[in-house]
Amino acid sequence: METHNQEQTTSSAQQTFQDSRNKMLSGSAWMTAGSIMSRILGAIYVIPWVTWFGAYSTQANALFAKGYNLYSMFLTIATAGIPSAMSKLVGHYNGLDQYIVSKRVYHAGMYVSAAMGVICAIIMAFGANILADGDANVVPVVRSLAWAVLIIPPMSITRGFLQGYNWMAPSAMSQFIEQLFRVIYMLVATFLIMKIQKGSWVVAVTQSTFAAFIGALGAIMVLTYSYMRHSREMKQLEREGNNNRDISSFDLIVKIIYQSIPFIIVESGIVIYQLIDQYTFNRIMHWFGNYTNYQLNAVYALFSFNANKLYMIIISFATALAVTAIPLLATARAQRDQESMRRQIENALMMFYFVMIPATLGVEAVASQLYTVFYRYDAAGITVLQFATFVSIPMGMYTVVAAMMQGISENRRMIKYLFIGVVVKFILQVPCIWLLEGLGPLLATGLSMFGLNYLVIHSFNMEFGLHFNDMAKATNQILAYSLIMFVGVKALMMLFGLFISPYARHAAFFTLVVGVAFGVAIFTYLALRYRLADSILGAPLDSLRQRLHMHN
Repeated sequence: METHNQEQTTSSAQQTFQDSRNKMLSGSAWMTAGSIMSRILGAIYVIPWVTWFGAYSTQANALFAKGYNLYSMFLTIATAGIPSAMSKLVGHYNGLDQYIVSKRVYHAGMYVSAAMGVICAIIMAFGANILADGDANVVPVVRSLAWAVLIIPPMSITRGFLQGYNWMAPSAMSQFIEQLFRVIYMLVATFLIMKIQKGSWVVAVTQSTFAAFIGALGAIMVLTYSYMRHSREMKQLEREGNNNRDISSFDLIVKIIYQSIPFIIVESGIVIYQLIDQYTFNRIMHWFGNYTNYQLNAVYALFSFNANKLYMIIISFATALAVTAIPLLATARAQRDQESMRRQIENALMMFYFVMIPATLGVEAVASQLYTVFYRYDAAGITVLQFATFVSIPMGMYTVVAAMMQGISENRRMIKYLFIGVVVKFILQVPCIWLLEGLGPLLATGLSMFGLNYLVIHSFNMEFGLHFNDMAKATNQILAYSLIMFVGVKALMMLFGLFISPYARHAAFFTLVVGVAFGVAIFTYLALRYRLADSILGAPLDSLRQRLHMHN
């Protein structure tokens, strides 16, 4: 009898984990699709946008990057980390069947985020001269972005609330619509100003950044529709749930703020690194040579905008995983399921490796063609992209491990690790720029984030006893298949280079499409043939193998 009960318990635990894994896979699929489509749109617009700026394109890229770095920081502060905190708290209370409390958390979060949006928008509008750091062109750009900071916090809160229910589709769709509206507005505005009116490139950049406000309006429409569509289901859960009415609205607001402050700091991690580059790069470069601001802006644009737009597509995979992991881990923690938390951490890490490593090596193999399609051929720009692509691995891992640390409520420890990482970044910034100039900021970021990630994963191992030996086989397979894919695609690109000019955009686009398809085919075949995909996704894929006429 006892043995039978143990078997039932084990079976129930396995089923619970499988359900969690399925939710993560489903959520990751939606968030990855939305994030990737948004990133692709956010990269594709660059092709006509840069072309219409003509000789001003490099300066426009640098100005856009400076404005958006400040915008990202204020947006993180304005949302006060509440979307992720909201997702975590809603997942926590839903795990306890306290759905009415989840709804009250949402309402309290809306009040806080609306107030923060107003405060941050006012600071951006009236403090733009100070934030511009002596660059007058940055002032109108920062002010144009204040409008987006005003309305995005409530939108982000709604996203976090729906994610807490593991409804990832509305967030994914709203991300795509937000990006679509933004890109359409900025392209139309830029074309009218630069090509029709022959106007100022600074005005064109200002309108391009104001497009963030237009995009946010589109996302709000999608989320409002999704909220109304799920309202009946939420009311049913609230009626059937075990609802705790003892928690006051004030207590919920305090709890949201308490939970969100660490999210502000941790989610700002990558932006903090970018702002360090923005405010130190020119100054440090002046120490080591007589460069004009025009020259330094051109170099700054290569790593802060040009390469950033492309490698952030890869990082968006990691971001999708991070968003999905928070509510699942919060639910497991609320249920005090230590084994489930360990398995979910391992599963998230393996999914990260499965996506990030082949994507990184794939971009590395077609870097020349990719850069030429988006910006035009530039040997320096291609070199920066190739270097930045490898840096995207520790940056992407940061988004995943930081989210998981917050999911298990280790906020203070994560802040401590981020502080160490930022200190290391500051220490390495000067010697790295002295050694590698334009590649220096990327190297300093990569090294410091590598150390930061090690501290976090070591912490996971100490607390949960991660099964690295069990993960080793799949990890080695991912690396081996990715390297095989890289060699195959690189060889194909070199072969094309013998017959096709590397300088023409149309030729680069053709070889890029063929190279990407070839790389995806190689990795997919190897992952299916040797059942790597089965072990990562947690389900047999025999039917897919049969459709592809692959022998088991």
